[in-house]
Amino acid sequence: MQISSILKPEAVRVIGAASSKKRLFQEIADVAQTAYGLNAQTTVEALLDRESLGPTGVGHGVALPHARLDTLSEVCGVFLILEKPLDFGAVDRQPIDIAFALFAPEDAGVEHLKALALVSRTLREQSFCTKLRANHEPSTLYTILTENQSVQAA
Repeated sequence: MQISSILKPEAVRVIGAASSKKRLFQEIADVAQTAYGLNAQTTVEALLDRESLGPTGVGHGVALPHARLDTLSEVCGVFLILEKPLDFGAVDRQPIDIAFALFAPEDAGVEHLKALALVSRTLREQSFCTKLRANHEPSTLYTILTENQSVQAA
């Protein structure tokens, strides 16, 4: 699995700020609706439901919100850079400025876990996140995200 197989270029955005976690989820849902045709309200509710089980802020300014949706047939993602970091309740209590949301079909099983592991592994690399944070052009961010995968696979 590669990031390019779960992330469309139009699902990569830079936003100025989000006033709350719920507002960030709304931004993610709006992008998911545009890029993948997902229902924005259902997407927000699914993200909030999953977040109620435990925070998806993994530390070092990165959040990996994720949810299962019965309307999906394959795993897909949304990547956002926030120009103004958001208090997200991350495990290290640091605000987040990178969010990679993943959505999977209800019955995705191992595919959902593979995608989550891939994204987590990729964004765990501090130098890689520094490179992402230095760029605020969605097309450049998409290239960085998808090129890194081929380097890792080599």
